[in-house]
Amino acid sequence: NSNRAAISHLHRQLYGRLYPVLLVNSDGSTVRLRYHEPRRILMLPLDSSTLPEAERKARLRRHFPSKPKAKEEETFEGIDLDTYKKFWKK
Repeated sequence: NSNRAAISHLHRQLYGRLYPVLLVNSDGSTVRLRYHEPRRILMLPLDSSTLPEAERKARLRRHFPSKPKAKEEETFEGIDLDTYKKFWKK
């Protein structure tokens, strides 16, 4: 009945509206489809079991990068201070 919806809210779990969404496959191809949630892009997960061993390790290295190495401090022993004398204030 149409009067039932006018008195209170609609009594249903899913609404009939579908939203245009761009689906990105694991190989990079894209497909436009209609989805029940308003999203711009949906990405399918990549199956790591189908990848070669070298590419799988490279992906893991990018996902979990190593800790940055400590930099060595610069020393001023090899610098001739007379060349910078003109920049000092008197």
